[in-house]
Amino acid sequence: MRGVRALLLAGAGLPLLLAAPADAAQRQRRPSLQAQLDRAMTLIEAQRQQLQTQSAEIARLRERVDAGEAAATAPLPPIGPVRPPAVVAAQAAAPGAPGDPAGVLQPPLAPLERVGQAPEDEDRPIELAVLDAQGSVVTRKGQLTGELQFDYARADRNRAIFRGIELVEAVLVGVFDINESRQDVLTASAALRYGLTDRLELGMRVPFVYRSDASVVAPIAGSTPNDSAATLDSSVSGRGIGDIELSARYQLIDGRAGLPFVIANLQGVIPTGSDPFAIPRDELGRPTRASTGAGFWGLTPGLTAILPTDPLVLFTTLAYTFNLGKNVDTRIPPVIIDYVDPGDALSANAGIGIAFNQRTTMNFGYAHSWAFGTKTLTSLIEPTAAWPGQRMTRSRDLQIGRLLFGVTYRVTDRASLNWSVEVGATDDATDLRTVLRIPTVLLRGS
Repeated sequence: MRGVRALLLAGAGLPLLLAAPADAAQRQRRPSLQAQLDRAMTLIEAQRQQLQTQSAEIARLRERVDAGEAAATAPLPPIGPVRPPAVVAAQAAAPGAPGDPAGVLQPPLAPLERVGQAPEDEDRPIELAVLDAQGSVVTRKGQLTGELQFDYARADRNRAIFRGIELVEAVLVGVFDINESRQDVLTASAALRYGLTDRLELGMRVPFVYRSDASVVAPIAGSTPNDSAATLDSSVSGRGIGDIELSARYQLIDGRAGLPFVIANLQGVIPTGSDPFAIPRDELGRPTRASTGAGFWGLTPGLTAILPTDPLVLFTTLAYTFNLGKNVDTRIPPVIIDYVDPGDALSANAGIGIAFNQRTTMNFGYAHSWAFGTKTLTSLIEPTAAWPGQRMTRSRDLQIGRLLFGVTYRVTDRASLNWSVEVGATDDATDLRTVLRIPTVLLRGS
């Protein structure tokens, strides 16, 4: 009986003996779980703070875009890189993390750095090679820009002239002449442009011209008894200062808020070159040398609009040229030229510029000028009954169309190379003209 009682007492105490080690193990795991929970809370807090920082930066960027300041030149503070949870956890567990008794916080990861090179002079005026000096916004106040220009122009004319009587269709009795003329003009010029204010620019251009003219008037073989005697071949050349140009440009609209740059231009031509009506002539009235100027005063007001739409630039120009007539009193047998009034001209052009990068821009365009006829007052050296006194004649209008191509390359933040080509698109236009301009900033503005 006593043995059974002892066995029952031992069975009752067995659960107590087994529970004692389990309670001890649970008490040992509690600090470890608490540490893990603390680290997890630290990780969550670090991520929450970083998300708040990034949300604030995104809000600032959104405000600047909404305000139209995305193109501002001032760089924005860089946004810190998004760090993965493992990195944040490592920083939280590192010395200096919250709750770490070691003390000092670990420095954050380095911010992102800007890659590449920013534009050297972001407010440099827009340049378009095909528009000469008009192809840019106005020079800033106090800035002096010098420009060297070299251009070559070539014009060929071939005409067949019949002088006689048409008896029936395709049966002509008379003289056939072939009139061929060639003109080559080389011009080297120097120009200065100065910004008087931030909106007003003054300029001057002085050219040096070399010109060569050749003409042949020859009858078709067999149309005259002595073809060689009837052939007239003349060639003359001339060199010297050309007509000086003065210009003033005022910027009406500064191109903000999506509007184009609009510039009002005024150009004046002073007849400083040799006058075509004052050069020496032989007994037949043919010139013995070529002139280097037009011989007339001219005034050209106009408007230029330039619209940058990155990476494109759209441009257009509208201008009207007033040419002032004068008394010339020139004898070209059998007439005396008393007065000449060159016709005015209406000009327009339009085109597009494509920016390949910060330094290179290509331009395409078309230009057209409508030159009104020239009025000439003449009289015969020996008056006749049919022509007793002075007679006013007017030449036909000229339609001058040109296709434009150009390339602009920024060599430095001060100098550029502008090369352009013009190809005649109408019979009255010069066949070819090519221009190389080198604008250089000589004095920085304010």
